[in-house]
Amino acid sequence: MDNNSENSSTNHSNNIVWHESRVSPEFRQEVFGQQGSTLWFTGLSGSGKSTLAFTLEHMLVQEKFKSYVLDGDNIRHGLNNNLGFSDADREENIRRVGEVSKLFADAGLIVLSSFISPFKKGRQLVRKIHEDAGLNFLEIFIDTPLAVCEERDPKQLYAKARRGEIPHFTGISSPYEEPDDAEIIIPVSNSPEKSSQQVLEYLKQHKIIKS
Repeated sequence: MDNNSENSSTNHSNNIVWHESRVSPEFRQEVFGQQGSTLWFTGLSGSGKSTLAFTLEHMLVQEKFKSYVLDGDNIRHGLNNNLGFSDADREENIRRVGEVSKLFADAGLIVLSSFISPFKKGRQLVRKIHEDAGLNFLEIFIDTPLAVCEERDPKQLYAKARRGEIPHFTGISSPYEEPDDAEIIIPVSNSPEKSSQQVLEYLKQHKIIKS
């Protein structure tokens, strides 16, 4: 056995140390003009999460704020391409994204994480990851009813799920647990632009970005 791989048989190492940055959160905030934060968009497939996240990202960058979208489909092309859609894989998907979001927020960015994230337990875990690190976490619930999402069905996923072609599909054969304490609730009647403005005003009111 390689003497340098004493922990090769386990998933954890006892020989790792967290290295603190020389750049303080306060200095980043002063230079960037914003507080590093994660905005977590949750809702059913087809609810409008990604459309809102990308619309808001454009608004923020236009106003010179540093922002980036982490999108559920995009993440599964790379970081999480080894995960399926079982309950266990969904939980791991959200845990990984929560950790990545925390790193973005710690770097002083406003990260817009757009994920169905159907289970309260997973969203609460991500919130705790941020709170333990002293970082802002805002849960944004896109309150679009299942019937509306099915009517939209841009990828024909609901139709396939109804035919039994997609197992473990949220809203059909797998549950979606609505948030109890989301900081922002987006009604289905709002346009992406109006919703983005709603979130933007919240960020300004809570001094996450400069007015």
